Amino acid sequence: MFRYSRGGLLTKPDERARSATMKRWIWVILLPTLALAMLLHVMIGAAGWGISVLGEQAAMIIYELRLPRMLLALLNGIALGLAGAVLQIVFRNPLAEPGITGVASGSALAVVVVLYSGLALPTLWALPAIGMLGGLLSLIALWLIAGGNTTGFRLILAGVAVASLAGALVALVLNLAPNPFAYLEWSLWLLGSVANRGWEQVYLMLPSLFIAAALFAWQRSFINAHIFDAATLATLGFRQRASMWWLLLGVTLLISASVVTAGVIGFIGLLAPHAVRLLGEQRPLPLVVMSGLCGGLLVVLIDALVKVIPTTVELQLGVVAAFLGAPWLIYLLAKQRLQ
Repeated sequence: MFRYSRGGLLTKPDERARSATMKRWIWVILLPTLALAMLLHVMIGAAGWGISVLGEQAAMIIYELRLPRMLLALLNGIALGLAGAVLQIVFRNPLAEPGITGVASGSALAVVVVLYSGLALPTLWALPAIGMLGGLLSLIALWLIAGGNTTGFRLILAGVAVASLAGALVALVLNLAPNPFAYLEWSLWLLGSVANRGWEQVYLMLPSLFIAAALFAWQRSFINAHIFDAATLATLGFRQRASMWWLLLGVTLLISASVVTAGVIGFIGLLAPHAVRLLGEQRPLPLVVMSGLCGGLLVVLIDALVKVIPTTVELQLGVVAAFLGAPWLIYLLAKQRLQ
């Protein structure tokens, strides 16, 4: 006997029970792993693996240096995981990702122009809005170049073009900046890092994350409806264009806040949703939520790895993320080409 599941698909009762049990185990595994990674990140540092070796300055080092860095890595990972999952769902493209689509580079360009022209300070509360404006302009350019075709390689090629142009303009602005050391900041804005950050960046990140989460919660029915194909979705009574742009507004807000606080961190928005799918979760709304948690876990673990790799100069977070994400992107491209 078959019954309709909540998503509207025909399933056997025993299959539904096994699927529900497996999805509960995902939460049981994911949440404790994330908590353990957060604790590990705080404990690991250049001075050693524990609090005892830090001496009398332990509390200050933990609170002023390690804790804000860990929280910033967590919040950036959550933002990028959420953004990547929403982009993949609404574009119906498993390759869609904040860095690949050029939105992150557009946000970085807007922030760099404002900072190095002397119009704003690095901790100004208006910076996320400035970054969002750059991200929105990049998104509009992406849409126009792709011609509304968001499901195939044209979107990826358009994103590469937008990202490359924005990256070149960032380098040009930094080269022409009056500060002779401005070009050294290029590595931050295009490779990303949460090192040497404080509570100011954490406070900048939180409002954008809450607003974007509220937008996604508001449009949760539209997100869930993407379990159906495009033709069926068009018959369900949604104001699709308005809902799409509300979701994309939330995505650009997340990406711009991430760029403002940590620079461009690539591939997390690609890796997190696919990691959740590999765990067995395919439903759109749970996929978005779990991708946020998985993204936070990935960035916290990668940054902890950055802290312990014995290099003369600490590696940029975005470099290590690229080493993990680039092979996966190549695999997905090859897989899509064979289909």
